[in-house]
Amino acid sequence: MKRQGQTLTLKTLTKKNVWNIQENDVFRLWSQAQRDADLKENSHHYLDIIKSAFFIEEVKVDKVEVIRKYEERGCKVGSVRFDNGTPVKWAIKKKNITRINDLNTDNIHHVSAAKLIEILERNFGGGWESLPQSAQSVIQSAFEVSTTTLPTERLKKTGGLYEMKLKEGFEILEITKGSWTEAIFVKELSTGDGTQSGKVDDEMLDSEGNILCKDDIDDSEIEEDEFDDDKLTEESYHTTFDAGPEVLEMESEDVVDDDF
Repeated sequence: MKRQGQTLTLKTLTKKNVWNIQENDVFRLWSQAQRDADLKENSHHYLDIIKSAFFIEEVKVDKVEVIRKYEERGCKVGSVRFDNGTPVKWAIKKKNITRINDLNTDNIHHVSAAKLIEILERNFGGGWESLPQSAQSVIQSAFEVSTTTLPTERLKKTGGLYEMKLKEGFEILEITKGSWTEAIFVKELSTGDGTQSGKVDDEMLDSEGNILCKDDIDDSEIEEDEFDDDKLTEESYHTTFDAGPEVLEMESEDVVDDDF
């Protein structure tokens, strides 16, 4: 088995590339390593890596009906050997990434933009800023993220920012907030260096423009942004992405209306 030109073995397995493999690959890699003395000394280390991406349960009752129940749960069942040579039967199932808390720096690059939108939609409704800073940082290590909040009837205006982002290939999540809608635009980063993209709040920067660690920030200085539809005016309209001045001017003029 090869990944990016490198033969994948238990020795080269990490908590990042383990997300590239499937259940059958685990059994194959373990079987191949049985002839290596290194397995005896480092089996627990390799097992910890595998368990970061897979559920592993020892099948203690080796009966057809028991194995069938594991398979009905989506598990693959097979035998492995440890240092004492005794065979052990495992039921293995790859972990699903369905919650925001499931995301981490090891697996975020194995999630598509469409899948990320599903996770965000399923798990929260308060908008991008309602996510913990730690979750935002993990997501932005692999995705370009930007947001805009507009009156709902103006969000998809022809020639507007929503249409522009759609044409650029962004996946979009819409969150209704009274008569306004927040749109979250998500796209996989084109660069492979993990550079974060998107908005960085001024409160997260020091006097020299460096990003502050969470421990460096005084919580008392950060105000909770509670959404109040009655207080949303043209002054509170905002976006968190870069756009040409002519586009922003057009959108700003659209918000100023006698009805608001």
